[in-house]
Amino acid sequence: AYNYNSPWNAAEFNDAAENILSDIEERYSWMFRTHHGSGEQNVVEAMSDLERNRFRSEAILNLHKINYTVWSDVFVCRDCGGEIVFWDAAVDKVQAKISDQFPCNHCGTQLTKRTLDRSWVNEIDPRNGEPRRYAKQVPVEINYSYHGKSLSKKPDLYDLQVLKLVESATILSWFPTDRMPEGDEARRNDDDGLTHVHHFYTKRNLIVLSELYKMAEQCGLPLVKQLVVNMMTRANRQSSLHISNYFNGGGGVCKGHLSGTLYVPSISPEIPAIKLFQDRVHTFNRWLKVAVKKRRSIISTSSFTGIEIEDSSVDYIFLDPPFGKNLMYSELNFMDESWLRIKTKPEHEAIENRVHGKGINEYRKLMTACFKEAFRVLKSGRWMTVEFSNTQANVWNAIQSALQEAGFVVANVAALDKKQGSFKAVNTTTAVKQDLVISAYKPALDLEQRFRKEIDPEASVWDFVRSHLSYLPTTKIRKGSLEFVAERDPRIIFDRMISWFIRHEAPVPISTHEFQAGLAQRFAIRDGMVFLQEQVTQYDKKRALVSQAPQMELFVADERSAIDWLTDFIRKRPSTYQEVHPEFTSQLGAGWKKHETRPELSALLEDNFLRYDASGDVPSQIHNYLSTNFHDLRNLAKTDPRLKAKAKDRWFVPDPNKAQDLEKKREKALLKEFDDYGTAPGRRLKEFRLEVLRAGFKSAWAARDFKTIIAIAQKVPEEALQEDEKLLFWYDSALTRMEAGA
Repeated sequence: AYNYNSPWNAAEFNDAAENILSDIEERYSWMFRTHHGSGEQNVVEAMSDLERNRFRSEAILNLHKINYTVWSDVFVCRDCGGEIVFWDAAVDKVQAKISDQFPCNHCGTQLTKRTLDRSWVNEIDPRNGEPRRYAKQVPVEINYSYHGKSLSKKPDLYDLQVLKLVESATILSWFPTDRMPEGDEARRNDDDGLTHVHHFYTKRNLIVLSELYKMAEQCGLPLVKQLVVNMMTRANRQSSLHISNYFNGGGGVCKGHLSGTLYVPSISPEIPAIKLFQDRVHTFNRWLKVAVKKRRSIISTSSFTGIEIEDSSVDYIFLDPPFGKNLMYSELNFMDESWLRIKTKPEHEAIENRVHGKGINEYRKLMTACFKEAFRVLKSGRWMTVEFSNTQANVWNAIQSALQEAGFVVANVAALDKKQGSFKAVNTTTAVKQDLVISAYKPALDLEQRFRKEIDPEASVWDFVRSHLSYLPTTKIRKGSLEFVAERDPRIIFDRMISWFIRHEAPVPISTHEFQAGLAQRFAIRDGMVFLQEQVTQYDKKRALVSQAPQMELFVADERSAIDWLTDFIRKRPSTYQEVHPEFTSQLGAGWKKHETRPELSALLEDNFLRYDASGDVPSQIHNYLSTNFHDLRNLAKTDPRLKAKAKDRWFVPDPNKAQDLEKKREKALLKEFDDYGTAPGRRLKEFRLEVLRAGFKSAWAARDFKTIIAIAQKVPEEALQEDEKLLFWYDSALTRMEAGA
């Protein structure tokens, strides 16, 4: 960040970089050269020149630059004890694939990689004087440039002699010899003998890197010194033999390093450090030609939990934070940091790390602290974008909880299509399979002020909803089709409203059905989405241009989503139990939450809907459906016996007044069951109803009974708690209040 945002003198940089490159090539390019042709006389002559003149440029005039050298693991056959070079035995060079099975080249036994033993080398490490046992690797192929062509050859006596001379050389300049730190990633290679930083480099690359570092340190120009060190550390990652991979997962050639891991492949390319440094210099030069000459920026390397910026002074924030245990940053950066002699303190990282005793709760607390600081410095009514990349629902929920606890309101979640560079709507985010872009805003200051002054809590509900709707995208169009704006779904708006009241430590003054009825009275509803009056005109214009209304996909994974699915189904098609059952059963797939009790359809219908028993007039909900979809029932009165017979035993969505009565009855039953959870024997609830927990947590919150929320939450399996956004938010908020001494 510092280098790309600092004013550079291109000529000054080029002079310094070219001098360094010239010096390095003069002294060390012989280590990365090979000859063309395999005639014995050519080899003998080249070796003679090498012995006499290996440090002089004329010795390499008739040699050619190596692009990379392929190294291979060496194994031992358990049957005959013969050494097996993995490259020779298992690799199909034509197809660029590794065979699962292959014969021993000594005894012919069919082998797999799992049935082989390592071949080991024992030595005293000349870099630190310690005994060392490491897995044997040998060079098996050299790719080099010859008159503009890229050719490959098997290493011959000359190439092996070069390596022998390199190994006998003494490294005169400093290089890091740090022990790799504690961690699953950093120490994944201990068993193979790669225990210290310098073990991750070939000797010749280590020589070049150490000299580059020395020359950077001795450079008299501070900015050039900084840039050379930057390029050297970027080159050192790719010059590391052991974190590169010659073959990608699909079997194709991939001569680059594997990001996000310190995995040691059995076949990997060694790219000359001189070439990598030269490429970095050329890349930077191309950037200098198009870079903005005047740049205004501030670079900070402090923790995001304590930004030295004034309150409400920032217009926009973009965050691409760590996500759970995706990447072990300090472990992966350790090699670079060893060269820079400045190391990250892993205990302060916002990640999950088993070795350091940090789980999802510690991660969420750190992310909450970061988001609170972002909330503090952001101006009211302004936006923050958070890129999210993780496939685990518990990490997604931790981010959601942290955002809400900090005070942000999520307005949009979109999937980032990296191939096409576009965004698409996301209807469910509990099972994330792609990168997401979360748009959240800091509520306007006047909304906060009105909330504190408002005497009528219900008026605050609608004040928040109006404000929230103004932030939401009115339409989303992709490939000519309207997409459902998930954040405009009444259920999600209700969840956002609840979070708003929880953050202000105020009881939620309105029930679900009262909220739904209030939305219909105060706002425009289109295709299942809620709009302000001034927004709906724009939506209607866009809707008129497409033939099909946007649809929100409903995934049945627990009792709440099952009720939502039934509500949507029965509203459109009032049905009998026999008609609903096969449709409902088809929704209960493998996605049902592990610890959630699976309710009976009859109980869901009884608790949440009304059934027409043929007494009295046919309800309007059923009448409208039957008269529209059955030709022989059109224009019949609600008292007509034929209509009543067809309507009998059909379940329908009640009107708001009756729905409120049903909800109160259901909530009473849920709270009674919640009390039973508190007195249930045992420390854990193996199976439970999420709806019971949600109702109980809501009731306990209104009574400021945070202890009960925490006590019951601790009975819930950690996995289930972390994977339910609503439960997690209630629990996290209760913990925060208890820790604050509320």
